[in-house]
Amino acid sequence: MSAQYEETPGPAALPLKTIGDIRAALRSGHGFPGDRESFEADLQRALEASSETDLNAVAAVIVDYRGRIRLYQDPHFDIAVQEGIDLAARLKQEEQDR
Repeated sequence: MSAQYEETPGPAALPLKTIGDIRAALRSGHGFPGDRESFEADLQRALEASSETDLNAVAAVIVDYRGRIRLYQDPHFDIAVQEGIDLAARLKQEEQDR
């Protein structure tokens, strides 16, 4: 009988339903370097560009940073990034060898 694959549990998902949740997550160190400051600047620009009836730009900023925080929490993210870097280096080396 073969052993079943067991996925290691990742961190519990943060509640990211409000701007306050996103700010709290960024203050706690979740997200990429510089995201805390960038979020505030991007949010301010989106608010200034939005009308009272069209807040799509604000929603896009919220969705973007919520995704960035979730990516940063993913335990497999660093592995995937490293695989991409390794692939790019290998392709570049193959091109140089031609």
